Amino acid sequence: MFPSDPPLAAFTPHSSLGSPLPAPCSLLPVSCTPHPVPCTLVIMKILLVQPASPFGAIAGDDWFLFEPLALEYLAAAVPDDEVRILDLRLDGDLCDTLETFQPDLVGATAYTVHVNTVKHLCETVKQWNADAVTVVGGHHATVAPDDFADPAVDLTVVGEGVVPFREIVSRLKQRAGLEGIPGVAVSGSNSFIPLEDSVAADIDALPQPARRLTAAYRSQYFCDWMRPLASIRTSKGCPYRCKFCALWKLTCGKYIKREPRNVVDELGAIEEENVFFADDESLLDSRRMQDLAGLIREAGIEKRYFLYGRSDTIARNPDLLRAWKEIGLTRVFVGLEFFRDEDLEYVGKGSKLSDNEKAVGILQDLEIDIYASMILRPDFEKQHFKELRRYCRALRLDYPTFAVLTPLPGTDLYDEVKHDLITDNYDYFDFIHTLLPTRLPLKQFYKNYAWLINTVLPPGKKISFLRRFPVKELGSILGRSIRVQRRVRNAWKDYEASAGDLH
Repeated sequence: MFPSDPPLAAFTPHSSLGSPLPAPCSLLPVSCTPHPVPCTLVIMKILLVQPASPFGAIAGDDWFLFEPLALEYLAAAVPDDEVRILDLRLDGDLCDTLETFQPDLVGATAYTVHVNTVKHLCETVKQWNADAVTVVGGHHATVAPDDFADPAVDLTVVGEGVVPFREIVSRLKQRAGLEGIPGVAVSGSNSFIPLEDSVAADIDALPQPARRLTAAYRSQYFCDWMRPLASIRTSKGCPYRCKFCALWKLTCGKYIKREPRNVVDELGAIEEENVFFADDESLLDSRRMQDLAGLIREAGIEKRYFLYGRSDTIARNPDLLRAWKEIGLTRVFVGLEFFRDEDLEYVGKGSKLSDNEKAVGILQDLEIDIYASMILRPDFEKQHFKELRRYCRALRLDYPTFAVLTPLPGTDLYDEVKHDLITDNYDYFDFIHTLLPTRLPLKQFYKNYAWLINTVLPPGKKISFLRRFPVKELGSILGRSIRVQRRVRNAWKDYEASAGDLH
C-alpha cells in the first residue's frame, strides 16, 4: 500500500458525518484550459490527494484527523519534481487546484470506504484533462486492486508505494512505457509483477516524509484533545492472525521494524508536541522499544506520544510501559474488542479477557489514557449491549469506542461471510453501518447502539472528558456528540434510502 496509512481497521470511534464528494469538473467555467503535457518533462507537476470520506459514511473526521503520511512519503520520493498535497478533508476544492496547479499526474490513496470517492475523483481529473495520469494506491488498492480497474484510473499501486511511484514518475518523464513496473497494475493490462519482498521490507530505506507540503494543514491534524498531532511510522506488520484484519497479510505475518536511531532522527525534526505512532502494533518488540525509549531520553526529545498496543503485549510488559510513561507516553490505543472470551476466539484475536483486564490495570496505574476499542457483533441482542456497557464500566474505561464488526475485503472474515453481505456499497464500509444481517430489527439495533454511546460513561467521566478540551471548543464538542448520536440512532434509515445497494 502507499506507506504509512494509519491502521484504519484499528480506529473504530463513534464518529460523525463525512464530507461530500468533490463537484465534477464539468462545472468549471468555460475558461478552464487543460494543461498541455510537453513531449519531454524535466520537472513534473504532481498533485497527491487525500480523499474525504463519502457523504453516506458515518466517518470519524470530527474526532480524529491524521496527517496524510502516505502522501508525504510519496512526495519525498520525487524531490526534483513540483509536488503538492491536497487534503480534501480540510480543503474541498479539487477543481480549483487542478485549474491553478495544472498537474501532469494526480495520485490518491484509499481505504475501502474511499473506493467510490477516489474513482469519482479520477473521473473528475479526466474530465479536466484526459491526458493527466491518474494513480491510485493505499490499503484497498493493495488488498483488492481489481476494484480500481476503471477507465479513469491509469495505474494502481499494490503494496509499498515509494519505489514504484518513483519509477512511474521517472518513466513518464522519459516517455517510456509503464508496463512491467513491479507493484504497478496498468489499466487494461493483465500483466502484473509483485514488488520484491526485500524492497517492501526495507522501511529504513524510505525517505523522511515531506511534511513541509502539509504546512498549511498541520495545525488541524488531531485526535480528540491531542492537537496539533503529527504522525510517524516506526514499524509495519503484525504476526497475529485476527480474521477481521488484513494488515498481517500485507507482510506475510512478519513484523518489520525501523532502526531506533532513524526514528529518533525523524522525531527530532518534528515540530509538533503530540506524536502518533502510525504502526500496526508499536510495542511487539519490547527490547527495541526499550532501546528507543532510551535514545529518546538521551536526545532530550520532549513530546507526548500516542501509540497502539495489544492488551496481551501490555500485560506482559509493564516495565516497558513505565519506561515510555517517563518519556511522554500519554495515550495508548488498545483493541479490547469484546467482553466475552468466545468472541475473542471467534475472530482469532489471540488474547483473553484476563489480558484486557491486566492491561487496563497497568495503564490506569501509570495514568496513561486508554483509547479502548470495542466491537459490536451484528447478532447482538438487547442484553448484549447492556452487558457490554457493564463491562466497560467495570473496567472504569474513560474513553471506550464502539464499532460494528466489519468484514473488510482482504480479511479472512470477508472471505467467510461475503455471500451474506446486505450491501456492497463501499460508502458504508465505515465500521458504523452493519454489512451483515442483524438479529435485532435494524431500527432496534441502532437504537441500542446510540444508547450505549450515550450512557456508557457516567456523568463524572463525561465531565472529565470535556475538561481535556479548551473552553472555547466545548460548544462544538457537545454539538458534534449530539450529531453523532443522532446519526447512529438513525443509521437504519440509510438502508431504506439505499435499497438499490442492498442484496
